[in-house]
Amino acid sequence: MTTLQTEEYTLHDLAAQYFQRWKCRVEKAVTLEGQSGTSHIFDLVVTDRGGLKRVVRVKDWKRSVGINVAIGLDVASSDVRLPNPLMVAREFSEDAKSYAKRRRVTLLRRREIVDFLDSHAF
Repeated sequence: MTTLQTEEYTLHDLAAQYFQRWKCRVEKAVTLEGQSGTSHIFDLVVTDRGGLKRVVRVKDWKRSVGINVAIGLDVASSDVRLPNPLMVAREFSEDAKSYAKRRRVTLLRRREIVDFLDSHAF
């Protein structure tokens, strides 16, 4: 896959490909019920080779993802008892990056995913 071809894919598709290249099982558009009784919708649930599950939210926005979105993902992840969630977006605000670092929320930028897919093309 070349950089030119990655422009044809949505960020959701690129994120799914990224996790599949890491040998993760990927489930799309998953609704999980939390301890609170609230249903949470996640764009992806990825399970690594060791069986560790993590929830993923993808925000394909033209602007930076802010701290409120990172907090929302963290709260939803905790509610469904799947720690260390992942957020995929084009860019993140400095506040979101700071919060994510403190709370072990992994932030993945589109550019990082595209670079990884380009360097691991078949």
